[in-house]
Amino acid sequence: MSVDPGVLDANVLAYAVDVDAPRHAASRALLEAASDPSVTIYVTSQILCELYSVITNPRRVVLVSSPTEALSIISAMLALPGLQVLPAPARAVAGWMQLLQRHPVTGANVFDLRIVATMQANGINRIYTFNRDDFNVFPDSWC
Repeated sequence: MSVDPGVLDANVLAYAVDVDAPRHAASRALLEAASDPSVTIYVTSQILCELYSVITNPRRVVLVSSPTEALSIISAMLALPGLQVLPAPARAVAGWMQLLQRHPVTGANVFDLRIVATMQANGINRIYTFNRDDFNVFPDSWC
């Protein structure tokens, strides 16, 4: 599978580990592409926190992971040679604040802007997500 460099959103990662999810196959294929060291796919520390939160929360998933299982899942993902954690440089904070001025979101939507700011600070302009509406203020090429 040919995969352009981009960030995997937490929902993609959660579906990749949930074999009963309707989007499991597509999500798993994206994640498995990172088994190839010539592929470059990214996550952020925030996305990993979101994944942990989702897969350990019985209100969010049917098959809940224990904290130990969740850490094991995340560790296995991070061991993939094509998966890298994007750093959150200090300039990402300024970028996040500029994004908030242009797109004054509220509530939990602020976290998606934080992901975008981190991506922009690292020169990444693609995110793989099933929540396109979360990123609808950005060009279609992002998702």
